[in-house]
Amino acid sequence: MHPHDEKLEAPDPAAGPAPPAPPGAEEYDPTAPAPDLGPEDMPADGPEAGLEDPPTEAEIVAADLRDRAEKSDAYLALAQRTQADFENYRKRTMRDVKAAEMRGMSRLARELLPALDNLDRALAAVEASGEDAEHHLTQGIRLVQSELTAALARTGIEAYAPRGERFDPAHHEAVAQQPVEGFEPGTIVEVLQSGYRLNDSVLRPARVIVAG
Repeated sequence: MHPHDEKLEAPDPAAGPAPPAPPGAEEYDPTAPAPDLGPEDMPADGPEAGLEDPPTEAEIVAADLRDRAEKSDAYLALAQRTQADFENYRKRTMRDVKAAEMRGMSRLARELLPALDNLDRALAAVEASGEDAEHHLTQGIRLVQSELTAALARTGIEAYAPRGERFDPAHHEAVAQQPVEGFEPGTIVEVLQSGYRLNDSVLRPARVIVAG
C-alpha cells in the first residue's frame, strides 16, 4: 500500500480531549474568508519598490531641446565675444596705421620746412633789393614755393603767421619782447619764421616778436 493511500485514523476517544490553545492564539478556521489587505499593508521592499516610470517621448524631446538651447546660447556668446574682439582689433589697427601715417608725414614735413624757409628768404631778398620781381629766376622760385606749399596743404600741413594775435606758448616761440606803440603787451608784432601745423598738432611753432 502506498503511504498516501492510507486513511486518516479518527481520534481515539480514550485519549481524552485535545489540549487547549495557548492564551492569545486564535483557532484556525479553514472556512473563514481571507482578510482584505490595503496598499499600506504591502511590503515596502516589494518587486516594484524604488522603480520610476520611464520618461515619455515628449519629455525626451523637451530635454533634448533644452540641451540644444544651452549649446546655442554658449555658441552665440562665443561668437559675440569673438566679434567684439575683432572689432577692437580693427579699431586698434586703424589707430596704429593712422598714427604711423601722421609720424611719417610729420617727419617728411620737418625735412622740407628748411627748404621752404630758404625759398621764402630768397623771395624776400629779391623784394628788398628792388630787383625785377618778374625775372624768370624769381618766377621759378615763386613757382617752386607755391607747388611745395600746395603739396603740404593736401596732406593737412599748413603754415600760419600769427601777427596781431595773442602770444600762445603752445603755438609760438618768442624770440624777443619789446614795447611797441599801438600794440597791447602780449601781442605778436612781428613773425620772423612761419609756423606749421598738421591738423591740430604743431610741427613747428612760429618764431615771433612780442609786444612788452
